[in-house]
Amino acid sequence: MTVSRRGVLMGATAAAIGGAGVVGVRGAGQATAQQAEAQQAGAEREPVEFTWWGNHAWQIRCGKSVVLTDPWLTRFHTGTYSAEGADPATRIVSKPAVIDRYVTTADAILVHHAHYDHLPDVPYIARKTKATVLGNETHLNLLRALRAPSDQLSQVTGGEYLPFEGFTVEVYKSLHSCGGKRHQFAYPGTRPGAVPPKPRTIADLVEGGTLAYVLTIGGLRILSLSTAGFDPGALRDLQVDVVLAAPGGEPGVTDRLLATLKPVKTVIATHWDDFDQPLDKPAVDWGGLTKLRASATAAGSEFVVVDHLKSVTF
Repeated sequence: MTVSRRGVLMGATAAAIGGAGVVGVRGAGQATAQQAEAQQAGAEREPVEFTWWGNHAWQIRCGKSVVLTDPWLTRFHTGTYSAEGADPATRIVSKPAVIDRYVTTADAILVHHAHYDHLPDVPYIARKTKATVLGNETHLNLLRALRAPSDQLSQVTGGEYLPFEGFTVEVYKSLHSCGGKRHQFAYPGTRPGAVPPKPRTIADLVEGGTLAYVLTIGGLRILSLSTAGFDPGALRDLQVDVVLAAPGGEPGVTDRLLATLKPVKTVIATHWDDFDQPLDKPAVDWGGLTKLRASATAAGSEFVVVDHLKSVTF
């Protein structure tokens, strides 16, 4: 792994501020596609650059290929990590001027779930880049309601293996993390069938079901999880090189994740910043990194924490 000039926090430095990690390697995958991808990884490795735009917004680049995960950069104030919590009446905002500072191109956009800190900027980015947008029925219905270009939307449910020029995407069913004594998460629900009215507030962007993705690019297999939740049946014995793992959720959830997967070499912390804080300032931990780091350490894992607008290359 190399560090770009724009920087990365890792190792002892990351541990000092709180970090995240998993780990590990090799071994045969269950599916034929997974075995083929893993065999190619050792022989055809190319540099893969990860750039973090906060929350679960990642630009993953290898050569001319660019994949975005839940690209949300506008970051309007919600109060999500305040003592009072988010105000459900907060209006949804998307600012092209902010997006244009950072987003230039993309081949695919991976939508993991439909909450307000994941979906609102996708329609503009899709129009700008002409990227294919992957998501489930609810995700895509909400995107249509937000005026995303329908001809670029590809509905997935879990189980798909999708080859693109320069990379492949495998889709897995997943779960949103939950918490509290009643094991809840914000704004549950789905929007199947007809396209709903245009979402106006953050409560209108329901979770809509959660997906996980394995992106194979440059010979590197990357598991992208947008929350701490996961489906152990879908991911059992999955072989990947890198995991984008989020803190939070029920006690011990990251330990269970690491026990479910085959050993993974590296985990990169995601969705760990207070997104009411500016994107062009250093990220502020909302409080979840320490537990994530502890789980990684217990698993003997390498962990990496990238700051806002910084990059790391593997």
